[in-house]
Amino acid sequence: MDSPLSTAVVAEQANTGVSWDAVAAGAVAAAALTVLLVALGAGLGFSAVSPWSDSGLSAASFTTATGIYLVLISIMASALGGYLAARLRTRFVGLHGNEVFFRDSAHGFIAWAFATVLTATALAAALGHIAGGAAAGLATTAGPQSPNPQAVYVDKLFRSANPGAPAAAPAPAPNAANANAPRAEVLRLWTVSFAQHQDLAPDDRTYVARLVAAQTGLSQDDAQKRVDQVVTEEKSALDQARHGAAKLAFWLTAALLFGAFAASLAAVEGGMLRDGAWNDRVLVPRTL
Repeated sequence: MDSPLSTAVVAEQANTGVSWDAVAAGAVAAAALTVLLVALGAGLGFSAVSPWSDSGLSAASFTTATGIYLVLISIMASALGGYLAARLRTRFVGLHGNEVFFRDSAHGFIAWAFATVLTATALAAALGHIAGGAAAGLATTAGPQSPNPQAVYVDKLFRSANPGAPAAAPAPAPNAANANAPRAEVLRLWTVSFAQHQDLAPDDRTYVARLVAAQTGLSQDDAQKRVDQVVTEEKSALDQARHGAAKLAFWLTAALLFGAFAASLAAVEGGMLRDGAWNDRVLVPRTL
């Protein structure tokens, strides 16, 4: 008749190389800690940003601080998930130390991958809910139609050259729509051109300059300078947005890599503690 100890050893040897219940537990813990730290970081970030130009963090400093914080979040949450995945796994029996080291590292890596998927799903749902609420609030405040972001640049094009001059008498009703026709045409041209080519073609610049000169009273040369200035301004804003997105993407990649390494390393430590022997409250870890 088999003893309880031999039965337990046979049960442990019959298990597969991956303890999925331990991996799932570590991944859920890592995902929960990530969401918690992201929420905390969002609160700290909103408190650090100020609309005043002489206070708060700049855009570049905010991007760098956000990237560093993402790396720290990934390291802490991934280390917790990897440690739990290896510490809660089934004990490996009759395996070489190098094989146990590999399996512990694999447990940490799988827990990190599982936690990454869970975190991405949770954050996407949360951000979607927040964005939906914000959009609903903006729609209630601003009306059924949201403004075109390109309209700001078109407004700068048709800004009056002499805003202090007295307003002219209102035009007849049939001409009211015709007065807004050039602005609407330039808005359509501006939106499509920047969406496709990130710039205005030379012929389009000349045509827009003629419309601006006719509507604002500027000379053709001054209108052309204004068009070139506004085009340069929007291209600069687009470049800054692209650079910020690229930096954030690089920081996110670094956070994922550091997280995978931290999860694997913590899993090795957790596995050593799992396979160690408790002797009079003194832990004797296994030898590799």
